[in-house]
Amino acid sequence: MGRLLLMAVLALGALPAAAATPKLEAPYYRFDRATIRRGAELFARRCSVCHSVSRIRYRRLETDLDMPPGTLRDDIMLPSGARIHQGMMSAMRPRDAAKWFGMAPPDLTLEARYRGIDWIYTYLKSFYRDPKRPTGFDNRIFKNVAMPDVLEPLQGIRAEDGSVIQKGSVSPEQFDRDVAVITAWLQYTSDPSKLTREALGPWVIGFLVLFTLLAYALKRIVWRRVH
Repeated sequence: MGRLLLMAVLALGALPAAAATPKLEAPYYRFDRATIRRGAELFARRCSVCHSVSRIRYRRLETDLDMPPGTLRDDIMLPSGARIHQGMMSAMRPRDAAKWFGMAPPDLTLEARYRGIDWIYTYLKSFYRDPKRPTGFDNRIFKNVAMPDVLEPLQGIRAEDGSVIQKGSVSPEQFDRDVAVITAWLQYTSDPSKLTREALGPWVIGFLVLFTLLAYALKRIVWRRVH
């Protein structure tokens, strides 16, 4: 049994390095209300035509993100007929999406939990021009992807090696920040309570420190009387 286990370990160690997951990074990244609000607005304009985040209701954005009702109505609730108590649904009908793209685009509510923020950030920056693909684009970390490069007007068109074919409407630094705010938005949708937990964290730690000091003072008083 021990010999078989050793052989299995050695076999795993002999796998080619090319099978390793590529290194993913998300610089320019912040997780706060202002960043998430900008990400929600950009997601609504660029992504919500195809993708839903159905487990997040519009009403929650008012309370969690301090988003004014006017901004919510004009910049986020873009599908016609959307209601404040509904989830954020795609403007595209699933059967139309399946017809055009081969399958309905997935709901992205929990995408950050499934993929991680580094993967999302890098994926959105990894599209390149490929005339052989139906959409005209492919992705370096998700080969044969069905999704078109919806951020191409911002980033411009890139070749597979990263060289610039056509410049976009924003600078590379600004595009990185735009991708970062979309990533923050998807992290929020996957775990909305994170904002509340981070806000309460310092108060909880402060309480525990104060309780520890009081407990230590009480311990000294009690043991002084014992001795």
